[in-house]
Amino acid sequence: MILCCGEALIDMIPEPTVAGGEGFVPHVGGAVFNTAVGLGRLGAQVGLLSGVSTDQFGARLETRLRESHVDTSALVRSARPTTMAFVQLQDGHASYTFYDENTAGRMMASADVAPIGEEVEALFFGGISLAVEPCANAYADVLQREGATRAVMIDPNIRPGFIRDVSRYRARLDLMFAQADVVKVSDEDLGWLMPEVEGLEARAQKLLQKGPAFVIVTCGSKGAQGFLASGEQVAVPAQPATVVDTVGAGDTFNSGVLARLSELGLLRKDCIGSLSAEDAKDALLFGAKVAAVTVARAGANPPWARELA
Repeated sequence: MILCCGEALIDMIPEPTVAGGEGFVPHVGGAVFNTAVGLGRLGAQVGLLSGVSTDQFGARLETRLRESHVDTSALVRSARPTTMAFVQLQDGHASYTFYDENTAGRMMASADVAPIGEEVEALFFGGISLAVEPCANAYADVLQREGATRAVMIDPNIRPGFIRDVSRYRARLDLMFAQADVVKVSDEDLGWLMPEVEGLEARAQKLLQKGPAFVIVTCGSKGAQGFLASGEQVAVPAQPATVVDTVGAGDTFNSGVLARLSELGLLRKDCIGSLSAEDAKDALLFGAKVAAVTVARAGANPPWARELA
């Protein structure tokens, strides 16, 4: 099983109203939630570790997980409210305003997390949950405790406006990167992480030096690049798509990469560190294929395996 560790929330997405104005419609989402749903729909064995509310929005989240074949046994439930992300769309590209104080996801603590079973072979971390405490510390503790024997992928999915304490956040990410096998970032993430370094390749190489064996950089419509600790590099184009919006695109890309590595039998601690360029490119191509379906429809709505035939 792949255990995805991070936020589940409600995206409030603008849509026209009957009266002619604009309203917000709730859609289940969250970066790590989307990746878990994407994995489940692709046929991977997957579970979600997240703080989830018992309110009506939490019920919606759990329903989507079950419908998408995601195991919910690791969820930490509480009566606190669900995190809300109000989405603004400009030319199909999404920006977010988060409402997260005292929520079920934000307030999850290390003591709330049950031991992780031996059936979990890989861990995925990411999203806004790595930026705010106490949940960020809880996820960092899970990685510290459980990551040594499991393949680990991280996508920080950086939202600069959401970060309260930049120095603590950077220190936490550096510690987690050092324990990761795969780190995926967007070109914008990479620029935020290393503004002092010139050029995408130089930044990716510096990120490799922090510990991971495989660094993936996504560049929107320009595709994705992969940098291996062996020194090899791979690149894949974005798949053609009529873009409706980019909500959940990177998250779905992650699910495709993880699903393909798992299908190839490579999502294991003893394999991921020696990934070949051919297998790395294969995983990126599948991630791009899966993401192309998501951007062609509204909201974070990852495809089922049958839609990719």
